[in-house]
Amino acid sequence: MRVAILAVWIAVALVVLLPLLRRRSWPVPRPPGTSDELVKDPVCGTYIVRSRAISRAVSGNAQYFCSAECAKRFGR
Repeated sequence: MRVAILAVWIAVALVVLLPLLRRRSWPVPRPPGTSDELVKDPVCGTYIVRSRAISRAVSGNAQYFCSAECAKRFGR
């Protein structure tokens, strides 16, 4: 009888705890050399993570843009 009660408690604990553990956000390992540095779009002034920005070489320097539209407007 005690074993059955213990098994029910373990089952209830698993049903309650597993969804909570799945929702927990675990840190995602990043490849070496990547950075979450923010860069400023020179057209609209928006800050964006460099790894997600659109980059263009302008006069030998890298310029970062939040969208293709801003990169296009900068070139005009």
